[in-house]
Amino acid sequence: MPVQLLPASAAAFAPRASSVNVVLGSKVEPWLTQTLKRINRVKRPLNSVPQHQRCLTETLSSPNAIWTLSSLMLPKAPEAKLKKDSNPLVEAISNFQLIHLEAYIVHVDMVLRNEVAYKLTPDTIDALIEYHKEIHCVNSKANTYDWSEKETQCKKLHDDFIQAINKFVFRTHVSALEGLEEEGAGELLNGKSDEVKTNVLGLIKPLLPPPPRVVDVVRQPPLLPSSPANASMWSQPTTPVSLPAPVESWRVLPSSPSVTATSVDSGSSIWASIGMGEVQLPSPTPSFSQPYSTAGYFYSSPVVTAPIPSLPLPSMLAPQCGVSVGYGGFGWDRYQEYTTTM
Repeated sequence: MPVQLLPASAAAFAPRASSVNVVLGSKVEPWLTQTLKRINRVKRPLNSVPQHQRCLTETLSSPNAIWTLSSLMLPKAPEAKLKKDSNPLVEAISNFQLIHLEAYIVHVDMVLRNEVAYKLTPDTIDALIEYHKEIHCVNSKANTYDWSEKETQCKKLHDDFIQAINKFVFRTHVSALEGLEEEGAGELLNGKSDEVKTNVLGLIKPLLPPPPRVVDVVRQPPLLPSSPANASMWSQPTTPVSLPAPVESWRVLPSSPSVTATSVDSGSSIWASIGMGEVQLPSPTPSFSQPYSTAGYFYSSPVVTAPIPSLPLPSMLAPQCGVSVGYGGFGWDRYQEYTTTM
């Protein structure tokens, strides 16, 4: 980034210099020649770079070479003292003032940065400082709550504005010199005045109160789940567990001779996985059968609810294969012991 070269007259609180610092290049732009010829009442020779530099320096160093950079519409009094009127035009005229931002040129650089620098006049600076103190600071204090260091903070805010407005230097392209008028006065063209207005209003800072202090909130420790105060909060609804209804032992295996006989294969598929120690023979039952259920006696997959075929009796299988065929050693060869008790 090129070094920003500014004369001592551009510093804060520095008085205006008797001569403006003008630096031209080895070749003069045609628009600058036409501008100088237009503003000079007396024709001067402008055939070389030194002649252009001398003419421009003398013109900008004139006491009347004051530029109007922009204008601000600001209130005349604090908000509490503004006048009220039914006519908006009368109210605006009574309560607002127009402050012109006037400045003079302190530096022209057409070699390194191609810029021209403006510094506000003392009258403009004084008018802005008075507005900031008498109106802006008063409104700021009225619109914020009170705290112990409010006056100190407001005074610091005003002091910072005084420093900033005295240091303010507006830089723009050298083409702004096309707005040059007689005796070195002029106005900014191509919307540059809006840029000046934005920059100046940006120097007027609001009064910011300190953030509110964070107060530690003492929270009660949460009660344990066993605490009776929050018993309803910690208790969870219990899902009722439905237990299978108890099954009487004599309903497990029907032994009635009235059971309809089926094939040997269907009975063998059911009883093949049952051992001797897992089943007890029931007592004699009536001549009707109940649905077969093993839910209460075996640890297995989900309970079978569909009815299964009736089991054949050993007497029905005797003429075919014998009393001990196809039942995995269940013990049907001892059926005589049970028939004698009937």
